[in-house]
Amino acid sequence: MATSSTRRPQLVTTACNPSFISLSLLFISSSLSLSLSTFSHFSKLSISSTEKPLRPAEIALSRKEQMKAAAGKKPSPKGQRLICDLFSLSHSLRKSFLFISFLFFTLYALHLLHLRRLRPISPAAPPLPPPTSLRHIVFGIAASAELWSTRKDYVKLWWRPGRTRGFVWLDEPVEFSDDDTAALPPPKLSGNTSHLPYTHKGGRRAAIRISRIVSETLRLPELPPDARWLVMGDDDTVFFPENLVKVLRKYDHRQPFYIGAPSESHVQNMRFSAAMAYGGGGFAVSRALAAQLEPVQDRCIARYPGLYGSDDRVQACMAELGVPLTREAGFHQFDVYGSLQGLLAAHPVAPVVSLHHLDVVEPVVPGLSRVAALRRLVRGPARLDEAGLLQQSICYVKGEWTVAVAWGYAVQVMRGVMSPREAEMPTRTFLNWYRREDYKGYAFNTRPVARNPCQKPYVFFIAAARVARNGSHGETTVTRYERDPAAPPHPLCRWKVEDPVVVKRVLVFKRADPLLWNRAPRRNCCRARRSTKEEISVEVGICREGEISEPN
Repeated sequence: MATSSTRRPQLVTTACNPSFISLSLLFISSSLSLSLSTFSHFSKLSISSTEKPLRPAEIALSRKEQMKAAAGKKPSPKGQRLICDLFSLSHSLRKSFLFISFLFFTLYALHLLHLRRLRPISPAAPPLPPPTSLRHIVFGIAASAELWSTRKDYVKLWWRPGRTRGFVWLDEPVEFSDDDTAALPPPKLSGNTSHLPYTHKGGRRAAIRISRIVSETLRLPELPPDARWLVMGDDDTVFFPENLVKVLRKYDHRQPFYIGAPSESHVQNMRFSAAMAYGGGGFAVSRALAAQLEPVQDRCIARYPGLYGSDDRVQACMAELGVPLTREAGFHQFDVYGSLQGLLAAHPVAPVVSLHHLDVVEPVVPGLSRVAALRRLVRGPARLDEAGLLQQSICYVKGEWTVAVAWGYAVQVMRGVMSPREAEMPTRTFLNWYRREDYKGYAFNTRPVARNPCQKPYVFFIAAARVARNGSHGETTVTRYERDPAAPPHPLCRWKVEDPVVVKRVLVFKRADPLLWNRAPRRNCCRARRSTKEEISVEVGICREGEISEPN
């Protein structure tokens, strides 16, 4: 009893010390606040959407207020007695109280770590590569020593020394003059393919050599390290490089892409493949895909000895790699005969990238040689506004004539009002690649040149192109179109509509629009009027608000 009576006053004295009581209250309130904060964070999802959760300020005092209360205020006598009674308890209960407080602090520390994990400091994203430009493209031109002397003129039309990069791949050495060396890509000899089988009875072994151009170009030590795309074409293919850049800029060269277009001939697509990029029209392979193709291509080619050409061998290897064809309507194989006027005058709403089989079809401008006609197109309007080349616009002159402009190439004037739905459809001025097949067997809709003799179009072909400076309004392209003097006369027409035969020329005014293909695809609009009895003036440009192609 004596021992008990001597210990109790000492305990009471320590427990009832005023400073100790203040610190104890601060400790208890802080622990309670931290525990409630932790509990509210982990139970957020359980709060009903219709219930308003308590705010921290409504649950406990702020830390600042707690410190102020602890420093400047004394507990009430009732609070002092509570603390005294609490700390007068047994030693084991005080240990339990301290353990629970420690547990609350531990939970709060875990809560802080959890929030830090939810908000990690992410590293800076790697910079995006600059947009694809002409210097990122390397051409591989398939050629033969037998035909190179005549076909090199097609390459000279579009090749831009000092800007374009690429190589001509030949089967045998040919002599290059000084002019050729300055105006053409450097020549390369294709590798030996005698170890690869070829069994197609109607084809030529050169198909194997040509199919390996992409891989052989990739192996060249002089291949530019910044090359992103390998583009293949034939020596009778004319490319439009700036439009090609606009097409390839849409795609990531770091991914496996195989870009091109099938044939215009439905029969060709059935006999070979509709999933194939026809090589004459050209196709583009991303460097990432070329790197996957190169080590396996010979093994792949050896498995397809019975295929006919080079392009179907390339597609067979793409199929083994699992890469499909990405179609772009501007690559043109032109598996047709006759005149391309019906196709070029109704070009799809897409940038023209290539023209092929130019040795087979008629000159694109009547009265000129094939090369001279293409030179007028490439060195004239294409230099002024390549993005707008061949793009169609449809408008009307006083509700009597329909005017269809294929900018930079031709203008068609027809009696009466022809709907845009019909006018934008290609006319069959060309013949099927297989002359005995259906003359309408194409991979797109076509129409006859005229359903009624009175609507046979008067066609005006490009004659000249220039830039006019219009003061503060900037520069405007002016293209002049004239009729072919050797064109056959039109059939007799009894319509009470003035005959467009009186028109001698058409002038088209258009501002260059390099951002045309940065917007959603849409035909330009045009406004046509008779400037004189013998001349039609047409303004072509972006459609105004609410503007459509309808008779005025």
